[in-house]
Amino acid sequence: MPEQAPEERIKNFKEVTLGYSLEQARLEASRCLDCKKPRCVPRCPVEIDIPGFIRLLREGDVDEAYRVIALSSSLPSVCGRVCPQENQCEGGCILGIKGESVAIGNLERFVGDHASAQADIPERKPDAKKVAIVGAGPAGLACAADLAKLGYAVTVFEALHKEGGVLVYGIPEFRLPKEGVVAREVDAVRRLGVEFCLDEVVGRTVTVDELLDSRGFSAVFLGTGAGLPRFMNIPGENLNGVFSANEFLTRANLMHAYSDRYATPIYAGRKCVVVGGGNVAMDAVRTARRLGADASIVYRRSEQELPARAEEVRHAREEGIGFMMLTNPVRVIGNDKGEVTGIECISMELGEPDESGRRSPVPVEGSNFIVNCDTVIMALGTTPNPLIKQTTDGLDTDRRGCITASPEGATSRPGVFAGGDAVTGAATVILAMGAGRKAAAAIAGYIGGA
Repeated sequence: MPEQAPEERIKNFKEVTLGYSLEQARLEASRCLDCKKPRCVPRCPVEIDIPGFIRLLREGDVDEAYRVIALSSSLPSVCGRVCPQENQCEGGCILGIKGESVAIGNLERFVGDHASAQADIPERKPDAKKVAIVGAGPAGLACAADLAKLGYAVTVFEALHKEGGVLVYGIPEFRLPKEGVVAREVDAVRRLGVEFCLDEVVGRTVTVDELLDSRGFSAVFLGTGAGLPRFMNIPGENLNGVFSANEFLTRANLMHAYSDRYATPIYAGRKCVVVGGGNVAMDAVRTARRLGADASIVYRRSEQELPARAEEVRHAREEGIGFMMLTNPVRVIGNDKGEVTGIECISMELGEPDESGRRSPVPVEGSNFIVNCDTVIMALGTTPNPLIKQTTDGLDTDRRGCITASPEGATSRPGVFAGGDAVTGAATVILAMGAGRKAAAAIAGYIGGA
């Protein structure tokens, strides 16, 4: 897919990948073998009929291809951009065994961006049963869309002033445009009859118990995500210039800190160190680079263990991002004004595999060294906010604070369902959407016909 040149894109927040033309999309679609037993579909968490939409695209029928995708996914333009297709649908493509898989994600993105078709608006009875969705992120949007298509009266309660959850606060504009992509796909969900209530902090402005007991909702779905950042608990983390990736990206993405037109500045510093190796770390370090910082990644394992998508790592390297592998911080250093001046690190070596199967990093004694910097961003993962647990009777959580739920999304509280990062911890957009769809089916079974 065509891309902005690295020397140009580091100066702006426009999308890096530029998308296919119709001719390019049809050419790529022509590579699909249209397998009788496609291996790509079972690898898709929302089970899109991939050969079906690709066949229609190959024939040039973009609108009908969209309708096929819309049966399973309410966010094709989003998923085409941010899903880890290489580990999911494209990872199952038979062409990938000896060559290059069909670029399913790029084709889905093209269809989502260029179709003029819309999902059919369902009929709803005046006395339709009401379902509350808590959180307007990927899980909540997928659940809301499926329930609306079944004729239920769906209301989404969102704590922020904008719909989209992690799509608007966590993923940078240069990977996922907000107005051109996210807003358009949220509007498609709204057209299904879904109502959105913004600036509603469930657990504060209203509780789950109140939604069920006095607001007339027959069921509640919790798609509240995992927005509570983790820190290393090392000396100096309270210095000025230390951020969580959540705070840094939220100010940059949702609050437009990168734009002179908004009075929400953020300090990226002259030299920025981002601690972590996942997609969030890549988003943070590439954002800092665009804000003018000399930015680097510090990661305690080797490059082979980086959990970030290979494409994001490639883009970061092209943009001049430094990588300090097998390196782990032990303290943040500051001056007498309480400002970051550096970070002390220790070299690591890989030992035995941990529970995830990756080799555990072990400190190399006496290998400490100083990295000069004036900002440090901790991108170490997230956990769910405990507010919902604290304000909902009979809702069980695990030791990580994640809501305990069945594979179908049923929780310990009757009538309350959950899915996405609130259940699994931080994961991917498409896995959250898959959980939202499963929960929608389970909710329909629980409360009966609309």
